[in-house]
Amino acid sequence: MKDIVATQRLFFNSHTTKNIHYRIQQLECLEQTLNSNIEILDKAIYDDFKKSSFENYLTEIGIVLHDIKQAKRKLSRWSSKKRVKTNFGNFPATSYTIAEPLGVTLIISSWNYPYHLSLAPVVAAIAAGNTVILKPSEIAAKTSFVLATILNQAFDPRFLKVIEGGVQEATELLKQKFDKIFFTGSTRVGKIIYKAAAVHLTPVTLELGGKSPVFITSDANIKMAAKRIVWGKYLNAGQTCIAPDYVYIDTRVCKAFMQAAISEIKKAKYAIKNENYVQIIDEGNFDRLTSLLNCSNIYFGGQSDRAKRYIAPTILNDVTFNDPIMQEEIFGPLLPVLTFSDLDQAIANVNKKPNPLACYVFTSDKKVKKKIIKEIAFGGGAINDSIMHISNPNLPFGGVGSSGFGRYHGKEGFNSFSNFKSILDKPTWFESSLKYAPYTQKKLTIIKKLLKNQ
Repeated sequence: MKDIVATQRLFFNSHTTKNIHYRIQQLECLEQTLNSNIEILDKAIYDDFKKSSFENYLTEIGIVLHDIKQAKRKLSRWSSKKRVKTNFGNFPATSYTIAEPLGVTLIISSWNYPYHLSLAPVVAAIAAGNTVILKPSEIAAKTSFVLATILNQAFDPRFLKVIEGGVQEATELLKQKFDKIFFTGSTRVGKIIYKAAAVHLTPVTLELGGKSPVFITSDANIKMAAKRIVWGKYLNAGQTCIAPDYVYIDTRVCKAFMQAAISEIKKAKYAIKNENYVQIIDEGNFDRLTSLLNCSNIYFGGQSDRAKRYIAPTILNDVTFNDPIMQEEIFGPLLPVLTFSDLDQAIANVNKKPNPLACYVFTSDKKVKKKIIKEIAFGGGAINDSIMHISNPNLPFGGVGSSGFGRYHGKEGFNSFSNFKSILDKPTWFESSLKYAPYTQKKLTIIKKLLKNQ
């Protein structure tokens, strides 16, 4: 690990990666590598948890390819010198910022979207001009192996290197000094990453998780709410960091929503053979999820098969904040439904929990939209939709508090992997005497006026 990091640092210090043309070449190499290995990528993710080629492109490869195209198109603009206004006290001068790469970066990714969550930050790091060490999640073993195989064949290891492994390898990597660490995963592991980074004062982006609520008010379009929530919840069998974790609905429309949601589930015909459902990633997560199933609370679904790592799309009713399922992020196809009759109290209950990564609001009332967005701290979300905010590259993505910090996607990803130098450029043909001794009352009066008018 030490040698790999040292080799990348030596290469970075050659300033090769600061060249815009070189960065675009590397992005094109990544694009070509993905396009020429689609079938291999499809097979690996199917072997890991039965994700179809359709969903692999929809939720993983297609998004990464779009990120690459956007980065190639906008890289010159993102990296260009940006002029800013110069204050009168520095006249005559020009002021500007210059984006520069941070250096040797480490990206540790999650298993639930193993291509997307590995490669989206890689695209941002490359665009910003860094070298990259990528450690995919060992839980999705086949996709980790394929990523290591195709990327290590395609790229100079001095620039991009994929290192496979589990806790031991990650621990050794974290002992090294990096210039940026980007982690996607659980809050528990995020704390370990943050602590290791602090030893070297390494900046960190943490993309974590949390219990993302869905508010549904009495004036919401219930049929459309059910359609969009069901799709967002059961996509990837609920193994999505911004999946609707639980529904918090006005008591008056709860029954109508439940029936509409069941109708949508039946209509979707969720099944691996229908290419719209996946397995639970492993037995450990399967056991964790089934332990959260209280048979008396199952309103719909609940069937499971450990041998196939299958849990049916499930809706639970009569759930309270004291139930075990409400004590942790679910990360599976279980949807608890809680009810409220007082929106203020409902918001207060959500605010007692750690900050969610996402929040969704289904309502037709503009005041309610503004109220919930204003009074609950969360990373990002949507009004009258779920999950889809992640698909807009112009919306910065990230969490707040225990759901993480730092942003990426689009230009925000470039910014996350960049340092912005602030430069004051002054000529030598003029210099005011105001800041120099001897200090006089007249000078002080002038300075106060200048500062007051700036």
